[in-house]
Amino acid sequence: MKPPRFQYCAPRLLDDALDLLDHYAEEAKILAGGQSLLPLLNMRLARPAYVLDINHISELHYLEQEGDYLAIGALTRQRQVERSPMVQQRHPLLVEVIRHIGHFQIRNRGTVVGSIAHADPAAELPALLVCLDGTIVAQSAHGERLLPAEDFFLGALTTELRPDEMVTEVRFPWLPPAAGWAFAEFARRSGDYALAGAVVVLTAGPDGRCGSARLTYLGVTPAPRRATAVESLLIGSTLEAATLEEAAATARTLVSEEMQDIHATVEYRRELVAELTRRLLPLAWSRCLSAQPGPA
Repeated sequence: MKPPRFQYCAPRLLDDALDLLDHYAEEAKILAGGQSLLPLLNMRLARPAYVLDINHISELHYLEQEGDYLAIGALTRQRQVERSPMVQQRHPLLVEVIRHIGHFQIRNRGTVVGSIAHADPAAELPALLVCLDGTIVAQSAHGERLLPAEDFFLGALTTELRPDEMVTEVRFPWLPPAAGWAFAEFARRSGDYALAGAVVVLTAGPDGRCGSARLTYLGVTPAPRRATAVESLLIGSTLEAATLEEAAATARTLVSEEMQDIHATVEYRRELVAELTRRLLPLAWSRCLSAQPGPA
């Protein structure tokens, strides 16, 4: 299939791109990696009058360590983050999550920011950003906004982003010291969209019990949300078998009826979420315990 007609613009400066976006607003779409936009164009599901190709804006291509977070610019490819020695050392969970995105050919072109801005319910990076309480930087010709990830995702393919704004950066907080983490998803074939997935980060308190818990599922609600009902069960526990079963049962209730589709029923997704919970929580907890400092 071929895309509908559109006017192609390729600004070389961020200010020029923002001015174009300010002028065309809802008539324009941003092109970075194109792994989400091009299929939508080819299937005629998106019909913008203008496509703004930002690939020549060098100032948007960066991967930087900041005090509390990892800053990723709008043109940084997923594969670059995945293969970065710095990210592999300092943020192994992010690397693990990115490795599950499509195939490496897709990650060679796809951008981290693009995946987040697209806001697909089955996407891995939005779930991780919500789990870590990350931040989205949105810019327009009139200024900049810092949007908490929890508030950014409104529903399937729907975000808080205004028509005259573009996401120029996302910020992934570093993992807490001595944290245990785990990620997994289930898809019918490697590289397919996940039917369900989960990301979890745990820390231990001085008493050897769970001191904090962060858990987000993907593919089970129109927008990623922290599973606070499950998290509250874990805090203060040692993740014994009874707690894991209660967590799995609670996780089943989080699957939205809206997620019924041709790929899986709601009940099937509930079973997947329960099983992912049973498997990932012990893995994250074991990593957490092994990371604890030994006796002086």
